[in-house]
Amino acid sequence: MKTVEAFSPGHLTGIFQICDEAEDPLRRGARGAGVSIERGVYTTVAAETADNSSYVVRINGREVEAPVSEWVIRNLLPLAPEPHRVVVEHRVEIPIGAGFSSSGAGALSLALALNEALDLGLTTLEAAQVAHRAEIECRTGLGSVLACLTGGIGITIEPGAPGFGRPIRFDPQGLVVVYLHFGPIPTPSILSDPSLRVRINELGGRLVGELHRDWSPRRFMELSRRFAEHLNLITPRLRRLLRRVDEAGLPCTMAMLGETLFAVVDSEEAERLVRILGEASGRRPVMVGIDVEGARMIGS
Repeated sequence: MKTVEAFSPGHLTGIFQICDEAEDPLRRGARGAGVSIERGVYTTVAAETADNSSYVVRINGREVEAPVSEWVIRNLLPLAPEPHRVVVEHRVEIPIGAGFSSSGAGALSLALALNEALDLGLTTLEAAQVAHRAEIECRTGLGSVLACLTGGIGITIEPGAPGFGRPIRFDPQGLVVVYLHFGPIPTPSILSDPSLRVRINELGGRLVGELHRDWSPRRFMELSRRFAEHLNLITPRLRRLLRRVDEAGLPCTMAMLGETLFAVVDSEEAERLVRILGEASGRRPVMVGIDVEGARMIGS
């Protein structure tokens, strides 16, 4: 049995524009702005030849239905020259369904690992494109696979899968991410809500363009907060915490899409923000570094 492991960082999005009109799913996606973090999804794939192809998917040790992962498996397993039994173990370090791109990170790390375990010979871009298609077809995300593959902090100026979309990354030196997570917001329902789609697209693309012309971490946070306010998705408990942070003169916004607050700040601001959010919420905020490598194989 051959066993391999891959990692994909989680990704927090502050701004996005839905770009899903193209017929080709590889050209569908989003323009947006966000940051990849050093926590994410580790995926181990164990594969061995068998009389018939089969698979099992576990997330944090529990065997579950995982539509996005299963889409990846069903589309890659037939490419192997002979049937295989495949066991997939996702170890998820980030909240699921809460704006951390967990489905995209899971699909991407799985595609990379499965390609290696089955000796399919796909390039990294080709494997990542399978993960992108999985997200598009399952309606769990738009541009997170490209962002997770690239890593870092910045914008996606042209939508699409890896190899089609155009990411631009900026220097993350001296910056960290602080986040506080409460709960999920179901992405499929958001992406199919006509009125919300209008609100997203009437401002999201314009703000991405502004960041393209004039990037700074503070500007990213300011425009992300403006976008969150425009969408009117901020829950009462997030609003209460944002007031406290605003009073302290620190940047903070809501992750797209989840009941999660986050900020990209320097280390001194991060310590203040952790203290304020912790005292105001009774919870423990997380401070984490920015992942600059993007998705990758582990130990190979």
